[in-house]
Formats: sequence, C-alpha cells, structure tokens
Amino acid sequence: MKQIITFAILFMASIFAIAQDESKWPELDESILDQAYYPSEVAYRNYLGSDERNIQPKLKIVYSRPKMKERKIFGGLLKFGEEWRFGANEATLITFYQPVEVGGTEIDPGTYSIFALINEKTWTFKLSSETNIWGNANRDMTKDVASATVNTIQIPNAREALTMTFQEIDDKLVNLVVEWEKTRVILPISLNPILMDDLDPSPMDVAHYPGNSAFSNYLEGDARNVKSRIQVFYSRPQIKGRTIFGDLLKMGTVWRIGANEATEIVFFEDVKIGDTSIKKGRYSMFAKINKTNWDIIFSKDYPIWGEANRDISKDVAVVNVPVTMESEVVEALSMIFEEQSPTLVNLVIGWEKTRATIPITLSK
Repeated sequence: MKQIITFAILFMASIFAIAQDESKWPELDESILDQAYYPSEVAYRNYLGSDERNIQPKLKIVYSRPKMKERKIFGGLLKFGEEWRFGANEATLITFYQPVEVGGTEIDPGTYSIFALINEKTWTFKLSSETNIWGNANRDMTKDVASATVNTIQIPNAREALTMTFQEIDDKLVNLVVEWEKTRVILPISLNPILMDDLDPSPMDVAHYPGNSAFSNYLEGDARNVKSRIQVFYSRPQIKGRTIFGDLLKMGTVWRIGANEATEIVFFEDVKIGDTSIKKGRYSMFAKINKTNWDIIFSKDYPIWGEANRDISKDVAVVNVPVTMESEVVEALSMIFEEQSPTLVNLVIGWEKTRATIPITLSK
C-alpha cells in the first residue's frame, strides 16, 4: 500500500512539475522561426497605398533557421541520401493560396509540409499533406502529394543561417530559393498549372445533319462529298430521379437547353423556321418553356454560360414550336435530326417525357 501511495505522490509531483514548467515564458529558440511571403509586400500591405492595399498572398513559407556554428552541414550533419525537414524543430510549412504546379504535378490550394532528400549534386523536394509534425520522423509518406528533383548550386560565400526566399521569374513562375552553408537549391513553382477537368456529369455532345457528314472520310465515291448543313452542340444533363419540367425548370422561364454553356447551333446555309428567316452562322439557343409550346430563341450572344445576364439585344429570332408528351422517358437530354424531305428537317429535343420539335426549312 505504501508503494502505491509513494508512486501516486511521485506521479502527481511530476505532473505538477510539468505544469509549472509549461507556465514559464519560452526563451528564444536557437533556430528561430521565420517566414517569407510572395509577393513580399503582402506582409506589410497595410502600409501600401489604397490602390495596392488589396494585394493578396500567393505563397508563404514558415521555417526554422538553424545556424552552421562551424559545423559541416551537407554531407556532415546532414548525411547524403537522407531526408531532411528543411530546418529544425517542426517540419517546414508551405502554403499555396491558389492552384500551383510543382514537378509537373498540380497541387490544390492549402498548407503542406516540405522535405528534401539531399544528395551532393541533387535534392528531391517532397510535399506532404501531413502537417503539424516534429521533423520527419515516422511521417506518413502515403500523404506525399508531389516531388521534384533539382540540381544543387555551389555559391562562393557561406550562408551562416538557413535562408529561404521567393524569386519572381515572371507573373506565372516563382522560384523557392534555399541557401545554407555554400549550397543553393531552386524549386520552380508554376502559378499557371495545367488544370485538367474531371468528366462532366452533364457531358457535351454534338448532332449533325446530315448524320453521315460526321464521318464523310469513311464514305466512298460521291457520298464522300457530303457536307454538314446543321450542327448543334449541347450538354446532356440527366434526370437522376428529379422532376424536370414544371419543377427543376419552372414554366415560363428561359432555359439554356442543357447545362453549363448555352447550346449552340450552326447553320451552314440560310434557313427558315416557320415563317422566320435566319442567316447562316453560329447562334446560342435558348427556350422559354411552357407546357404545350416553347419559344426558341436564337442569339448572337455567345459563348455564354447559361442564360444569366444574357444580352437580349443580340437575339435575332424567336420561334414558337409545339411540345408533346410521350410515353418513353429520355434519361439524358437528347437532340436528333429527323429528315422530313430534302428541304425540311426537324430538330427534336427530348428529355424526360417532353419532346419539342423545331422544323427547319433548308435553302435548297
């Protein structure tokens, strides 16, 4: 029993000692913490003129700054072939305030730890989404998001304290420059990454009239001379269990006839839709939807993302067309051309159970 009491007293005393120690003011760390911004003037933007005060940061690095203290650093204190935390104490943190590209890899905005696998002639930078770690011990390498290998540069004058800065090359490229001892390394950071889109949930498609004009190079003889007379480019949203007409799309509203960019139609010759003549050319196409008819609007305002803020002064024609209800459900918005005669073709728009038919009279 006495042993238990003694252990408890010692344990409580140690906790008290730790608490007492934590209450002390910290002394200056030998490897002071520092930071650098790009653009550098963002750090003091409140002192800039009113026109410049809204400048926003693009890059930031927070790192500790150990000193040489007459030690041999690279190949000595830091062994070649080993990974380094880029400083001392906590792992160095770099923040990207916009998408960037490092080593050919696109990196999303955010804060990342940065490390280096050092060798005499090359360093391999590694960026990780794992943050708030002390150095690089036991770090989770599955969280590495990018790496880049760069050559080392030998400089004539030794740099006593580890130093990092950003060097602007142009408005699209910034270098992170690291110097310590007589070694300099430069990591290029592209502010203009190649951003590749994922597959769109409302994929784009195109319909041709005549249909075989899309593959005329595979035809033979005179058939190979077939030319497109009409093309329509549109995105294809899906129902996905929703009620489209009258709910998602309110009656009496103007619709882009798709998603994303407004639908575009190209007439390769003058046409007539009903009694309305339309010159050959490219038009964005909208529909004011009602239950039994749609007003199809042809506009020279393109490209345009949907119908928001469109310039109605560029509308060139408005044609009223009939709408019917069918038993077949069309899951993805679809457009097809149905030939009625050598000079008459219908553009049929189908989605859900609704069909809108636009009769197009060709010039010849």
